[in-house]
Amino acid sequence: MRTRRVYAAGFTLLEIMISVSLIGLLTTLAIPNFMKARDLARMDTILHNLRMIESAKEQWALESRKGSGVATDMTMISDYLKGGTIKTVASETYTTGPIGSPPFAITDVRLGTYLPRTPIQMPTQ
Repeated sequence: MRTRRVYAAGFTLLEIMISVSLIGLLTTLAIPNFMKARDLARMDTILHNLRMIESAKEQWALESRKGSGVATDMTMISDYLKGGTIKTVASETYTTGPIGSPPFAITDVRLGTYLPRTPIQMPTQ
């Protein structure tokens, strides 16, 4: 007589549960780091945009022979910005401010330590 051998094809319930729990654990570790990296990238872009606005203000003031305290806006300095505008990353709005004062941005989302609707300025040197 011949005996048949039965091979189990597939995974047991325990193996599947362990795999799913490991994937869940890795996901809980990865998502907060991804969110933090995204916020840092947005903040870096906003600070870079503020530096570009400040540089454009200085160039406009030199060519227009304007001094400190003269009000500016984005239309005045658009010729001195690459592409004529600033690209937003977190639906922020930029305010140029007068010559001699730093520009700032306001966003509706929390970025780092900045709460929504809080002005974001360039760090002082």
